[in-house]
Amino acid sequence: YLFNRIIFAIFFVLNLVLWAEQSSAAIPFETLITLLALWFGISVPLVCVGAYFGFRKPVIELPACTNEIPRQIPEQRFYRHAVFGITIGGVLPFGCIFIQLFFILNSIWSHQIYYMFGFLLLASTMLMITVSETCILLCYFHLCAEDYHWWWRSYLTGACTAIYFFMYSIYFFHKLTIVGTTSLVLYFGYTSIMVILFFLYTGIKGNMLQLMTSC
Repeated sequence: YLFNRIIFAIFFVLNLVLWAEQSSAAIPFETLITLLALWFGISVPLVCVGAYFGFRKPVIELPACTNEIPRQIPEQRFYRHAVFGITIGGVLPFGCIFIQLFFILNSIWSHQIYYMFGFLLLASTMLMITVSETCILLCYFHLCAEDYHWWWRSYLTGACTAIYFFMYSIYFFHKLTIVGTTSLVLYFGYTSIMVILFFLYTGIKGNMLQLMTSC
């Protein structure tokens, strides 16, 4: 539900920019009202129904017993700190997709035809595998070092791939001949939507697969 609001807010701001420029690409106000009606008429009730059935399911029980008093974590070396592990964890998954990312961004912003859907499927599969393996491996190293704070770390390790995606989009922006503030806002606005989607996708994949292996 929060994700929908963020995406709609970004989209609405971008549409305001197009309205201000009197662009034909701007979506009419009636269409926005229709989208809001679909959101509150379909998405919100489905969220409530999903939450109802979700809270009725039994709580996930971990196989290991935990103490009420948290155990003291030994002092960690610099390469076992959370920031270092999260930063390194996003490099390998991004390396699997950055070539396809170049062609996808070219097709969006340079009006070129993208036709390598088979390679895109292969790259997506490799991305899912590398995200899961990277999260599991780094979590194993942290657990061996008696650091049990792995929940958010496993999520952010996979989601860090989106940070490299955003950094690459900045590099790609300098290769384009985009002139004007409006084009700049549109580029980074739509790119931010893709980055948020990618952040959630890779983070959830890493966290859920890590949870499955831990249980």
